[in-house]
Amino acid sequence: MPVLAAALVAGALALAGCSGSAILPAPDLPTTPVILDETAAAAAISRYRASRGLGPVVVDSSLIRAASLQAEANARAGYLSHEVGGTFDARIKRAGFGGRYAAENLSAGSATFDEVLKRWKVSPEHNRNMLMPQVKRVGIARVDAPGSRYKRFWALILSDG
Repeated sequence: MPVLAAALVAGALALAGCSGSAILPAPDLPTTPVILDETAAAAAISRYRASRGLGPVVVDSSLIRAASLQAEANARAGYLSHEVGGTFDARIKRAGFGGRYAAENLSAGSATFDEVLKRWKVSPEHNRNMLMPQVKRVGIARVDAPGSRYKRFWALILSDG
C-alpha cells in the first residue's frame, strides 16, 4: 500500500503544478493553442490579490508570448517541467524582462482558468508566486495536447516590470 499512496501523491502533484521529470523523452505531441480572455484572468488574479491587500496586475503581451511558449513546450513533451523550454531565467530575459521579481506557475489537466486558479491558490508555492507584492504584470496561456495524459497545459508568468 505505501507504493500506491506514493503513486497517488505523485499523480496529485503532477496535476497541481510543478512536477515532472526532465528525464522523460519528449514525445512531440500535436498541440493546439487556446484563445483565452487574458484580461479576465488578470482581473481574477487582481481580485484575489486585492483580497490580500495587494495591488492589481495587468496583462503584458510579452509575458503572454513567453507563457505560450512554455505551455506549448510542456504540451509537446506531455509532462510539466519548468526547464523543458529552457531555464526560466533565460526565457524571462528573452521576453524582455530584467526585473528583480519574476515567477512561473505551471499546471496540467484543468479545463478552465477558474479551475487552474483554484489549484494554484491551494498550492503553497504557486500561491506565494501570485501573492508576491512586487508583481505588476502577468501573461497566461493554455495549450491543449489531446493525445497527452493531461490534455491541457497552463503557464502563468508574473513579473515586477
